[in-house]
Amino acid sequence: MTSYRFFPVFAGVLVLAGCATSELSTAPSSPSQPWAPEVTTDGGLSLSRGGAGRHGLVLPSGFTLPSDPSVVAQAASPTLPEQNGHAYTLAELIDVAQSSNPQTRRAWNTARDAALAVGIIKSTYLPYLSATVVGGWSHSSSQTSDVTLDAGNYGSISADGLPQRRGGGSGSVETLSLKWLLFDFGRREALVRSAKEAQLATNVLFTGAHQKIIYGVSIAFYTHAAATARSHLLQEAVRNARRVQAAAEARLQQGQGTIVDVTQARQLTAQVTLRQVKAEGDDEDTYLALLTAAGVSANAHIALADVSGRSLTPADATLSDDMIKSAVARRPDVLAAYAAARSARNRITAARDAFRPSIFMTGNVSYMSGGLNLTSVPGAGNDSTSTLNMSGNRFSTLILGGITVPIFDGGLRAALLKRAQDQSDSADATLRQAVNDSIQQIVTAQSALHTSLSAYSAAQTLHTAAQTSFDAALTSYRSGVGSVTQTEIACNGLLDAQINQADAYYASLIAAASLAFATGAIDQGNASHAPALTPPV
Repeated sequence: MTSYRFFPVFAGVLVLAGCATSELSTAPSSPSQPWAPEVTTDGGLSLSRGGAGRHGLVLPSGFTLPSDPSVVAQAASPTLPEQNGHAYTLAELIDVAQSSNPQTRRAWNTARDAALAVGIIKSTYLPYLSATVVGGWSHSSSQTSDVTLDAGNYGSISADGLPQRRGGGSGSVETLSLKWLLFDFGRREALVRSAKEAQLATNVLFTGAHQKIIYGVSIAFYTHAAATARSHLLQEAVRNARRVQAAAEARLQQGQGTIVDVTQARQLTAQVTLRQVKAEGDDEDTYLALLTAAGVSANAHIALADVSGRSLTPADATLSDDMIKSAVARRPDVLAAYAAARSARNRITAARDAFRPSIFMTGNVSYMSGGLNLTSVPGAGNDSTSTLNMSGNRFSTLILGGITVPIFDGGLRAALLKRAQDQSDSADATLRQAVNDSIQQIVTAQSALHTSLSAYSAAQTLHTAAQTSFDAALTSYRSGVGSVTQTEIACNGLLDAQINQADAYYASLIAAASLAFATGAIDQGNASHAPALTPPV
């Protein structure tokens, strides 16, 4: 009969053991079937079971998930207000991006976490204090067939005629414990230096994140300006093509032209119109990319400042070796890699110091009161008969000091030291690669700026010649001297020259921003004004 008493305990254990696997019901039921989520009354997704949240709602079929409105509401980007007559400049968009772009916030939180890591390691220099309060109540009963015992110590007689003994009590223990690592031969100091170097790297990368934001917004702004200029030029090209078409139709009506000339002119108009449609699509795409780079909602409708028509002077943008070295030494990625390498070397020192002994101090102050006898306390030790006796009141203090000497740990410390050395070697390699990549980027950006400026100068000359050629060809054709083919060739040549000049102009702006970014000198000022063709080194 006694075994039946433990049946509820066994049943409870089985129920608890099934709790973990029961959560499989919230996972997809088959690898080939769509997941049927629970949907709350407001459309949100839930993992709750029972289906009560789906009452009255129609779920999408197949692999289409329901729309959760709380996602957009919680993670919506800010929207720029559309101001009448105000055109947003590049400097204003950069200012918005620095406060709205998620990259700056993530970099900021990373820098704060690194600062907290330094504080956490420094806290190990201080003693660790903990307060513990243990209280409880106990009750016990027993029966015996030993009739030689004094029956007065028993509270009653059982139904079997055997004397029973019952007891109980309550008590509490209040303890204040102290742990203090006094000396570890410089291990914590090395860890603090390593954490500080890592913090320096994150602070540098925070500045680098802002530089990337400035550069990204600048490139997106100039790219959109180039697309807008291309769209406007194609609008003008459509008007020129229609002028040619009108001239061909007029000559046909006057009996001086042919239907072939009119057909060729209409073909030119259709071709240029098609290019205009594609350019308008590129204009819209680059506008959305600019809003995304600024970290604002893509639904914003704002006017942008016109940056065309600035004077580009092919200034001397040649960088000497000393200027390149100075530029490399201030790049955020290089400075961060250098700090990471120093942090790794400090971790090697900390791993070596782990082989040395540590001096510590520990102690506690405790007060016990009550009358509570506990036997076989769980977790009190390997001895199952350990007893905590709380009979009466007792106040005690204990202070101990000692030294810990590591002797054998299965090669753990040696493995940690080897890992720290490997990480330091990798950090040094990363630093060398960062320096080499930086030099390459600076030289490439410098070459791109030279090329863009030269291309712009040549495009200006080409544009002047193409405009003269088109005007002469159109005038001659209207006068009945030239041919429609020559006029179309001149029209296409003018369009290509205009687009090449615009592309070279904005390529020069982009190249100047790229050189400033490559030299680690880009900021809101030199990115938003007419190009810093002479890099600020």
